[in-house]
Amino acid sequence: MCGINGIFLHGGNNHGINANEILLTRDSMYNRGPDGAGLWISDCGNVGFGHRRLAIIELSELGAQPMHTSEGDLSITFNGEIYNHNELRKDLESKGFVFRSHSDTEVLLRLYQHIGVEMVNQLRGMFAFALWDNRNKKLIVARDPYGIKPVYYSNRNGVFRFASQVQALLAGNAIDLSINPAALVSFLLWGSISEPLTFYEDIKVLPAGHVLEIDYLGRQRLHQYWNINNSINSSYAAASAIHPDQAKGLAKSAIIDSVKAHMVADVPVGTFLSAGLDSATITGLAQELASESVSAITLAFEEFNGRSLDEAPVAREIASRLGVNHQVVTSSMSEVEAELAMFLEAMDQPTIDGINTWLVSKAAKANGLKVVLSGLGGDEMLGGYNTFETIPQTLNKLSPYNSSPAINGLFFHIHSFIAKNFKKLNPNNSDYLNMSRNITSAYQIHKGLFMPWEISNIIDRDILKAGLAKLSEASSFESIDDIESDFGKIVALESKKYMRNQLLRDTDWIGMAHSLEIRVPLVDHILLSNLVGFAATGKLGNKKEILPQSLAVKLEDHIVNRPKTGFTIPIWRWLNQSPAFSSWKKNKYLTNENIIPNKRWAYCVLEQFPAVRNHLK
Repeated sequence: MCGINGIFLHGGNNHGINANEILLTRDSMYNRGPDGAGLWISDCGNVGFGHRRLAIIELSELGAQPMHTSEGDLSITFNGEIYNHNELRKDLESKGFVFRSHSDTEVLLRLYQHIGVEMVNQLRGMFAFALWDNRNKKLIVARDPYGIKPVYYSNRNGVFRFASQVQALLAGNAIDLSINPAALVSFLLWGSISEPLTFYEDIKVLPAGHVLEIDYLGRQRLHQYWNINNSINSSYAAASAIHPDQAKGLAKSAIIDSVKAHMVADVPVGTFLSAGLDSATITGLAQELASESVSAITLAFEEFNGRSLDEAPVAREIASRLGVNHQVVTSSMSEVEAELAMFLEAMDQPTIDGINTWLVSKAAKANGLKVVLSGLGGDEMLGGYNTFETIPQTLNKLSPYNSSPAINGLFFHIHSFIAKNFKKLNPNNSDYLNMSRNITSAYQIHKGLFMPWEISNIIDRDILKAGLAKLSEASSFESIDDIESDFGKIVALESKKYMRNQLLRDTDWIGMAHSLEIRVPLVDHILLSNLVGFAATGKLGNKKEILPQSLAVKLEDHIVNRPKTGFTIPIWRWLNQSPAFSSWKKNKYLTNENIIPNKRWAYCVLEQFPAVRNHLK
């Protein structure tokens, strides 16, 4: 796991690479790679790569980057892990390729040398890389199917810049700091910014499952090589012909196979362990597959002690049953407040989530871990969220009314007045009928942050209008219209919007802020193709019960059937009691007693970004 960055001059721009800019960008990502640093500038002076290294595979200097082929025709800077690199290496060796190292980076170079850009279809892992093809004078930038690892870029006036974080690009002092209105509106709608937007007009994120090629003349080709919609449909079709008993056996094997793949490392691999089935299963399988005791870290809060929200007692019981080396790290409100300043300073883009991941990542790093497995992804793939039940129920209940344009129009015109003037009404419910026309709009009301009609109470109308007009840029990547099953549509929405734009993005920048690689075995495109069809056809039982069934050790029924609580933090205490987070109180709309804490927290987060403060009401 690493930090990557670089500059490519194209289209006749031959002013020469500014090495200092590359170094400023690279070294702003020191925590992403404290084990080493590299810089390379091409002989022609038009291409430059930077790299910060967190050594996980091939710990010697043979794994240092940027890396080049011995022939000098290819150069790469790579962030991530290729879990099937050993299998790919053996296949390439059988075809005559010779390797100098055991690194997955060198496998990428040789695989591209063998089959070109189609190499991405053979990779299993999380990755973002930039590869310079000197023979064809073009740059290839690629991102993994799910978008676990990000790569951000700016392309202006013949200069293409890229980096692993938005803040890193800004550190080079060459990016315009104008706020993107669409990104600001997206954040208020969802609590995160939708791809390919970023908070800054001049920066985009390469969409998940895409490859961008740009040649010396500046000609670009953006190619999508993996589409979650297609994978869901294919899995659904294949699962329809398989008996439920056989389906469960295949599902268990697929889950074990994914965890095994994610254990590939030259350093110890630990886990995050909560009281949930996802992390318990990942931790248990990791222990079954490991030759030594696995270290598992649980986060607890003093404020939850003795309450149902306290996951520590159940986590201890799970850890004892699984036989892992377990540590519970307990945080208090005062300790968390001391961390919040560092958390907000490191925040790459605005988000309403992540402080829990920050605290448990810090604990994992303090315990000497460089790699941990997380249970993220199980709810999205197996229907663990309540949206898989509430959205279909809502649509069925309101479908007779949604056929009437007159009724919908009436609700549309009165919702803003109701939300603004009736303090006892939850604003999210004020246009319930109009927002329940289809799965996508119903998902907005169940999982959205601010409703569209609320945003004018938070930011200036001019920036709201400009933002709404440009939001369509993200809509094509989030479309679910071609997915056949309703279950599959909700899987895609949860995966594309909540998981990718928030959970995975926060996991990346937060883990890297602590020089910690967080792997997600349940976010794997091969596992999805093998599993989601069975889940959509109801052949895996109730929600996520297939997960603990994959373990050799049986978990007790009260653990398996424990109600889902989520990874909760006492955010309301901080908002109400800490002077540092009371800025929301100046906005009259946010003092509505029915406004949820996350909305107030979102306002406080935006206040940390100077360029947007003048637009806040």
